[in-house]
Amino acid sequence: VQLIESGGGLVQAGGSLRLSCAASDPTFSSYSIGWFRQAPGKEREFVVFIGWRGIITNYADSVKDRFTISRDNAKNTVHLQMNRLNPENTTVYYCAATYSRGSVNPGEYNYWGEGTQVAVSS
Repeated sequence: VQLIESGGGLVQAGGSLRLSCAASDPTFSSYSIGWFRQAPGKEREFVVFIGWRGIITNYADSVKDRFTISRDNAKNTVHLQMNRLNPENTTVYYCAATYSRGSVNPGEYNYWGEGTQVAVSS
């Protein structure tokens, strides 16, 4: 399945962005979707995942209460609402699909998008 991220950009600290992950594959609703981020020279970091039905979610502690994930299977889209952003959130964000129920481990994801850049100015 091909995943395409969008919604990244430049925002001031304290601001918000809404990332989207879209797929044209009709089997999209069968996958759990995760968001990860990776800064240059660092390992890919788990942010959040959502189960295929949109009921199960799991957030990294660092984004809990600021980020919200949701999905619309009718539109083959997952959204990540990011509020109260800070400069430490500056990096590339990736969405990924897994056959599993969802995982914090990037190695368990089968398909990846190419990423969208988020930049937060102080």
